[in-house]
Amino acid sequence: MIKANWKWALATALLACTSSAAAKEPDLPIYPMSETEEPLPERPPILPMRDRAKVIDRVLGQRLDQVIPKIMREQGVEMWVLVAREYFEEPVVASMLDARNFHARRRTLLVFFDPGDGQPVERLTVSRYGLAGLFEPAWDPEKEPDQWKALAAIVSERDPATIAINTSDITAFGDGMTLSQYRGISEALPRTYGDRIVSGETLSVRWLESRVPIELELYPGIVRIAHSLIARALSREVITPGATTVADVQWWYREELARLGISPWFHPGVGIQREGAEGMLRGDTVIEPGDLLWTDFGITYLRLSTDTQHLAYVLKPGESEAPAGLVEGLRNTNRVQDILIDSFEAGLPGNAILARARAKAIAEGLDPSIYSHPIGLHGHGAGSAIGFWDNQEDDPRGAYPVHGGTTWSIELTSYTEVPEWGGQKVDFRSEEDAYFDGETVRFLDGRQTELTLIPSE
Repeated sequence: MIKANWKWALATALLACTSSAAAKEPDLPIYPMSETEEPLPERPPILPMRDRAKVIDRVLGQRLDQVIPKIMREQGVEMWVLVAREYFEEPVVASMLDARNFHARRRTLLVFFDPGDGQPVERLTVSRYGLAGLFEPAWDPEKEPDQWKALAAIVSERDPATIAINTSDITAFGDGMTLSQYRGISEALPRTYGDRIVSGETLSVRWLESRVPIELELYPGIVRIAHSLIARALSREVITPGATTVADVQWWYREELARLGISPWFHPGVGIQREGAEGMLRGDTVIEPGDLLWTDFGITYLRLSTDTQHLAYVLKPGESEAPAGLVEGLRNTNRVQDILIDSFEAGLPGNAILARARAKAIAEGLDPSIYSHPIGLHGHGAGSAIGFWDNQEDDPRGAYPVHGGTTWSIELTSYTEVPEWGGQKVDFRSEEDAYFDGETVRFLDGRQTELTLIPSE
C-alpha cells in the first residue's frame, strides 16, 4: 500500500511538472532593430513546435484584439464576413487560423461585428469547429442544420449598416470571396441587405499589412536567422570554388531549412555575374574565383516572412579584397537605399514614393531600378508596391497609400560599370527588411554594406 501510494505521488508530481512545462510561455530570443548587419551572425535558437504554436496563437490574439477594431472603425465598416472552404482558404482567413488548424474545416465562416459606442468588436465563428477560443462559436447544427441560415440570423439580429465581403479587382489579398460562397450569402440574406454589401478589399490589406508590437519584437530575430543562413551559404562551408555549382548552393539552403523545420516561401535564388559573361549565370554553372555571387533567400517562421538579397565575391588566388569597381557598385546601391527610405511618407501612394526616389537617384548620377514591396504574413505582402523590376512608372498596384506600422522589403538595384571588368555593366542587387513607423524607416537587422568575401584557397 505504501509502495502504491509512492507510485501515485510520483505520477502526480510528474504530471504536474509536465502540465507546468506545457503551460509555461516560451522564452523568446528578442533582438533589437539595428542599422548594422553582423558580418557572421550567430543563428538564434529555433523554438520547438509546441512553443512555436504558443507564440503564433499569442501573436494572433493580439492582432485580433488590436488591429480589427482599428481598421473596421477606420473604414467605417460595421460587419465583416469571411468565408473559406477546406483546402481553399482565402489569404485573410488563412492568417486567422490558430496554430493547430492548418486549414479551414469544411466551410469556415468568420464574422466581425462592431456594435459601436466603444464596445468590443464581436468575433464569431459560424462553423462546426472552434478556433482556439479566439472566436466565439455561434452555430449549433443540431438546432439549425443550414449554415447559411445561421449566418443570416446573426446578420438580421445585429442589423449592420454595412457588410464587407472580400472582393477586389486589384489585389488577391482582398479577393477571397468565391462565386459559390457569394451566392450562398446572397440567397440566405434578406434582400434588404443587398445594398449594404461593400468590398472588404481595404480591410483585408490593412489587416495583413499592419504589425503589432509583439511582431516587431520577434521580427529582427527572424531576419537574423535568415542572415545567419546566408552567411553560411556564401562561405567555404558550402562553396568550394571550381567544384560547387549554383544549384548546389540552392539545394543546401533547402536541406538546411528542412533540418531546422523552417519553410522557404520561394525556392532560393543564386546566380553568378562573371567578367566577360552576359547576364546572370545559373543552374549547373560552377562557381569560380573572380565571380560576383548573388543570392535571394526568404523564410517564413512564426508566420512572419523575410526576403533578403546579398552579394559575395570569390577572391582570386593572391587577392585579399574585391576589385574597387565592385566595391563602388555596392556603395552605389546603398546610396539608392538611403534615397528610397528617405522618400517614404505616410499617406503617399507607392507610385509617388517611387517617382520621388528615382528622380533624386538619377540626379545624383546613379542608375537605379526600384521594386520594393511590403512583407509580413506573406513574402510579397499586402500593401502598396513601390515599383516593379519591369515597370519603373506608375502602376495600379502602386496607387494604394503607404501606411505607418508596416514592414517592407527594401528591394532594388543600381547598375555600375566596373573598370576592372573592362567597363562591363554589373547589376548590384540588394534586398533588406525594414519597418516604417510612419516617420522613419529602420532596418530590422541591418543591411549589407560590404561584399562578402569567399577565399578561393
